[in-house]
Amino acid sequence: MRLKLYNTLTRKKETFKPIQKGKVGIYTCGPTVYWYQHIGNLRGYFFSDILKRVLKLEGYKVTHVINVTDVGHLTSDADEGEDKMEKAAKKEGKSANEISNFYLNVLKDDFKKMNIEMPDYWPKATEHIKEQIELIKKLEKKGYIYKTSDGIYFDTSKFKSYGKLANINISGLKAGKRIAVGEKKNKTDFALWKLSSSSEGQRQQEWESPWGVGFPGWHIECSAMSMKYLGEHFDIHAGGQEHIQIHHTNEIAQSEAATGKPFVNYWLHGGWLTHCGEKISKSKGGLYTLSELDKQGYSPMDLRYFFLSAHYRKPLDFSLENLDFAKTSLKRLKDMISRLKEAGSRTPTGPSNKNVELAFGEFRSFINDDLNTSRALSYLWEILRDDRLNNSEKYELAEKFDKVLGLELDKEKKVRIPADVRKLAEIREKAREEKEWEDADQLRRDIENLGFIVEDSEDGFVLKEK
Repeated sequence: MRLKLYNTLTRKKETFKPIQKGKVGIYTCGPTVYWYQHIGNLRGYFFSDILKRVLKLEGYKVTHVINVTDVGHLTSDADEGEDKMEKAAKKEGKSANEISNFYLNVLKDDFKKMNIEMPDYWPKATEHIKEQIELIKKLEKKGYIYKTSDGIYFDTSKFKSYGKLANINISGLKAGKRIAVGEKKNKTDFALWKLSSSSEGQRQQEWESPWGVGFPGWHIECSAMSMKYLGEHFDIHAGGQEHIQIHHTNEIAQSEAATGKPFVNYWLHGGWLTHCGEKISKSKGGLYTLSELDKQGYSPMDLRYFFLSAHYRKPLDFSLENLDFAKTSLKRLKDMISRLKEAGSRTPTGPSNKNVELAFGEFRSFINDDLNTSRALSYLWEILRDDRLNNSEKYELAEKFDKVLGLELDKEKKVRIPADVRKLAEIREKAREEKEWEDADQLRRDIENLGFIVEDSEDGFVLKEK
């Protein structure tokens, strides 16, 4: 079963071939930890999670890295403005380290709630300053850098294939002198190391370097950290489509200029989560965080189901109405799985599992076609309605599919039953014992009005959320 992935670098779907047999290295652009990650950010991590699960399904040993940007990401991608971490630290009256640890821990908690597998490494930019300086020194030795009054810059005119990821034509683009960004030679040149300036006040985060006291540029961080954990040439780099034009283009230029090797074989980019056709972003006030949705009665798995309903490269329009549909669909799905589990124990499996093998092969063909989750999810529904399969076979297939979908279909939700509801159920149980059927029926309706269902069995009653 061949895995095909859409490679932004070549603009086509390609059969995946790892550099090293049986092993895959993935680098996912991670958070700048100055604020909460909103649901638009979470869609990007979700798509990397599906990628990793599919690779594992196909037998690969995966090493996954998600970086943590805790310095150097300025409020403008053009190397202008204030460092987002410094700005947040001032606003909250805390250290930059306290800010980064807090918001990173919140994100890790969101990962657990959404059943997104943790990466093997969460490298922080501030803990890899040495590697970044060494990489800049390599570029200096090869003649790719120049110094301005505010920092060390990469000369993009000297890297002949600059812009190949984004199809940028840089011929004739000159920046001129723009004081805010220094004396750049070319419009596309970017900062590798920013020098501290007395005009911006005392910085919390700055380091000695061969070029003066300062801090790393945003782009050099990802190159240095990905190379440390995955090598100078690795398999897959994932991120949002907003990074194609600048961030990932600059990563390729500085990395390949420094090493003389291809940097990454497959570049995968996720589409945006939108609202009314516009991208959801922190700068525009991300619509919701996971905890805010939880307060409105939506579970993290509702959101995961919603994400599964669209291809990762396509825009996905968010609304509470769309999330309601996902919530209802997931509940129906889990109810069906629960009934299959119960009925399956009484259903003979038959002489062979050929039905299961064929159906699972079909599922793999869908999910291996550039991570087509929407088709894989609809196929799960087809399987559950297929009269040619018995209950045990359907349940087994749902479990197998869920190793990729990650919906925790067989995981019982822990529900807190209010004391008054439990008391009504106990009174109803006594009424049933005394054959007071009208009273028992009324009590059942009272319980349902409170949002719960009472189910009777030989061993007593069971209460569930409606």
